[in-house]
Amino acid sequence: MILYNLTINIDKTVEREWLHWMKAEHVPAVMATGLPLSHKILHLLTEVDNNGATYTFQYSFRIKLDFYRFQKYHGDELMDKIQERFGNQYVSFQSLLEEV
Repeated sequence: MILYNLTINIDKTVEREWLHWMKAEHVPAVMATGLPLSHKILHLLTEVDNNGATYTFQYSFRIKLDFYRFQKYHGDELMDKIQERFGNQYVSFQSLLEEV
């Protein structure tokens, strides 16, 4: 099993709006690609005070090839939509993990 992890630290002034949008728009768009098997949304509880809140969006893929297809055909467009909507109000990083 492959786990794609998108971690985002969002400015607290837009946190509620952003989280609603992520749940209503972004996650359904990711899942609609048909490539992830499942997803989870997690909130980081051990937050450093930086005027932001940190969340992870975790998507499970059957094999690496499914993830690579997702990235190639959908990844940039989906990340661009977050950028268009929330601009400089967040920072993010992505990681790819394999279950052992």
